[in-house]
Amino acid sequence: MTYKINTIFIIAGEPSGDIHAANLVKAIKKESPNISFFGTGGDKMKMEGVNILTHINQLSVMGFVEVLKHLPRILKIMNKTIRQIEEINPDKIILVDYPGFNLRLSKKIKHLNIPIIYFILPQLWAWKENRINIMKKTLNKSISIFPFEAEWYNSRGLKTIYEGHPLIEKKSKNKKNDFFVKHDLKPENPVLILLPGSRQQEVYYHWPEFLKVSNILKKEISNLQIIVAKSNNVTIAPMPNYMKIENDSHWAIENGTVGICSSGTATLECALKKLPTIVCYKMSKINWFIFNYFGKVKYISIVNLIANKEIIPELIQKNMTAEKIIEKILPYFNINSENRNNTMDSYKKLKTQLGSPGVFNRIAKYIIKD
Repeated sequence: MTYKINTIFIIAGEPSGDIHAANLVKAIKKESPNISFFGTGGDKMKMEGVNILTHINQLSVMGFVEVLKHLPRILKIMNKTIRQIEEINPDKIILVDYPGFNLRLSKKIKHLNIPIIYFILPQLWAWKENRINIMKKTLNKSISIFPFEAEWYNSRGLKTIYEGHPLIEKKSKNKKNDFFVKHDLKPENPVLILLPGSRQQEVYYHWPEFLKVSNILKKEISNLQIIVAKSNNVTIAPMPNYMKIENDSHWAIENGTVGICSSGTATLECALKKLPTIVCYKMSKINWFIFNYFGKVKYISIVNLIANKEIIPELIQKNMTAEKIIEKILPYFNINSENRNNTMDSYKKLKTQLGSPGVFNRIAKYIIKD
């Protein structure tokens, strides 16, 4: 099938969006190889042939206070992006996640009459529900990656499709022996995977407690091996000699026994890779106050939100202490424990809700058809 599309402008503002946007670009090119891509993104998108006009390194900011600090720079980038869209005059615009920026942008470019598609929607079911009015006025197509979210949007009058979650496409590296050889690990001994976050400010709040937990567990479990899944864009210190660093978080998750994870997409990957996990999250006091004031969700982990019950423990803000993490995590080290078995059973049920392979191909076809 041929499509009357020559150019697409695509915008992602943070590392996870860069990955999903890159996979989406790849799928669209498979359907229509001659489409040219311009936009805002990162190295993953660039590798797929997107002409990156603004790099995500200039945009990846998290938290209310942090956004305010960088607001002049972000507004400058937005105005620059609008000018670029006007000059390129693409056939379609794809917004990927990053709602604080992308929703405002959608309002400012709607008058250009270029179809706007939103992929990975704002979590309005958690807070700021009134933003749905902006979406109804500006979006031509909206694509959710969660089944409950698509239902929520459709029930409020915004036509939304759900084709499955992108992580269902993640193929196993299936090189367990290579992983253990690389890090000089013993396959018969337990492996704790630490995922402190992909942003420096997350690491700042999480690492002190992660470090305390590790030091205590090393005394409790003499043969414990610890791997830190570290993003290239963050610095983690201090780091004891007994810890090993793995930059490929997916590979680390696949080969772990138990995990401690900053809340985010990684928690869902832990579920799909059957890694029993404790979810932790801490932020500044003012961010926590604002989150509590506006927030409307029972859980912070997307795993628990999809399941609509707590299938993995959550320790947030003042409850995120080394003592409480250890209390929750120790039963998971027992392969035959009830806690571990219950979590594994819940993981199996969760996976059935996330769709079948071919997610990006289905979304690509939906985006480029008229």
